[in-house]
Amino acid sequence: MDFPATFRGNSFPLSHYSSCCYIRFHPSLISFAGLKEQRISHRGLKLYQFASRAKRGVACRVTETQNEPDGTNDKEKDGSEGDDQPSSSDSLTEDKIQLDSQAVDEVNNAENKDQGDIQDIDNVEVASGSPLPGLKTQQLDESFRIPRETIEILKNQVFGFDTFFVTSQDPYEGGVLFKGNLRGEAAKSYEKITKRMQDNFGDVYKLFLLINPEDDKPVAVVIPRKTLQPETTAVPEWFAAAAFGLVTVFTLLLRNVPALQSNLLSTFDNLDLLKDGLSGALVTALVLGVHELGHILAAGDRVKFGIPYFVPSWQIGSFGAITRILNIVPKREDLLKVAVAGPLAGFSVGFLLYILGFILPPSDGIGVIVDSSVFHESFLAGGLAKLVLGDALKEGTPISVNPLVIWAWAGLLINAINSIPAGELDGGRIAFSIWGRKASARITGVSIVLLGLASLFSDVAFYWVALIFFLQRGPIAPLSDEITDPDQKYVGLGILVLLLGLLVCLPFPFPFTEEAISNF
Repeated sequence: MDFPATFRGNSFPLSHYSSCCYIRFHPSLISFAGLKEQRISHRGLKLYQFASRAKRGVACRVTETQNEPDGTNDKEKDGSEGDDQPSSSDSLTEDKIQLDSQAVDEVNNAENKDQGDIQDIDNVEVASGSPLPGLKTQQLDESFRIPRETIEILKNQVFGFDTFFVTSQDPYEGGVLFKGNLRGEAAKSYEKITKRMQDNFGDVYKLFLLINPEDDKPVAVVIPRKTLQPETTAVPEWFAAAAFGLVTVFTLLLRNVPALQSNLLSTFDNLDLLKDGLSGALVTALVLGVHELGHILAAGDRVKFGIPYFVPSWQIGSFGAITRILNIVPKREDLLKVAVAGPLAGFSVGFLLYILGFILPPSDGIGVIVDSSVFHESFLAGGLAKLVLGDALKEGTPISVNPLVIWAWAGLLINAINSIPAGELDGGRIAFSIWGRKASARITGVSIVLLGLASLFSDVAFYWVALIFFLQRGPIAPLSDEITDPDQKYVGLGILVLLLGLLVCLPFPFPFTEEAISNF
């Protein structure tokens, strides 16, 4: 006999077979680990359903049972004709038919669920999640996201036992974050992984070797380079920088004309007086220029800067410059070199001019008359003044000094403020380079709190803490390799810069007597 067997809408005839025939659906999905077998009989049709927790498959076994003798059939027929009620065998047959129908439905539902699960797995998006800290990425369309095939190549061919053994992965801002075990030195492993990525994908993707803030363990992040393109601004950068620069020139001139500082509105009626502040503005600008030049020379080809934005200040002329880093810095040592070079150059020129101001007599023979208490405002400035002037610097005694002392002191103060270990200031970048991201974030918080307390007594501290909080609080953009520690000689220079900035900002607590020199 011929009869149709139908599964999921596909119908085909099954002819007489003396042996069994297996028809399998999705053979790759069948797992024989922990299988459970259900046998459902319906006359000549036998269904075997294999169930597995992980993956399921369906095998259909069709056999033809031998027909029973005609006599038996006649007896069954006579029995059915002699009794109006259905026989127990007929009831059992109907139950089996109903059971077979339910079993087929269950098999079909299980297969549909398996196909849905596989489809869900194939459609997993590997491109969402938390952004990299301090890095603004562009939101691009789906075509820029890393496909699953590429992720498998990264895991199996780019990373490895000799560099970074991947144990798990998570979606991460247009790319993927790999967790695992870092092998050997971080710098060498980074170079090997980068070379393998270059060989396989060219410059399509960017690698970051970072410390996971959740467990302080190394992680590798790979994202498309197109997501790292700089954002465009509505106002041209050079135009905004020029506007800030002009205002800074005005405040530098104004700061060196005390007659105008007492009444700022009178400045516009006495613009000719601003030329009296030209010498002081030039000296302070020289210290600022040397500071920025130090950054540029140390940056070389590894760090690219944007146009500096000079921040005006009517108290000290300027708060320095805000300079954006345009590229991804390779490692912490590169960032440390750049961050240290600016303040170190500025401090060197500032201290030289400061001491030179005590040595050179005033050009007009009078100079600037200041009270000795002024030098108590800075530990380093007061200590150097006492070393150079000796007994001439006494408590309560006015002293005449070359204006160069005041101008250079302003330059030192600007460098010291930029050396505060907070946010994206030079000091904040130094702290980040030496102690890492998590420690520098804590140092930033402490510094802002201390500046907030100092602002209760100093308006300079108030404006500066506001500037840090709104413009420079960070976080610092991620580096390509944040795991490799910088060389100890650069660490020493960084700590020296932080210490010099602290000594310039702290007050001089000792009285100006002969004992003060020995105490210093």
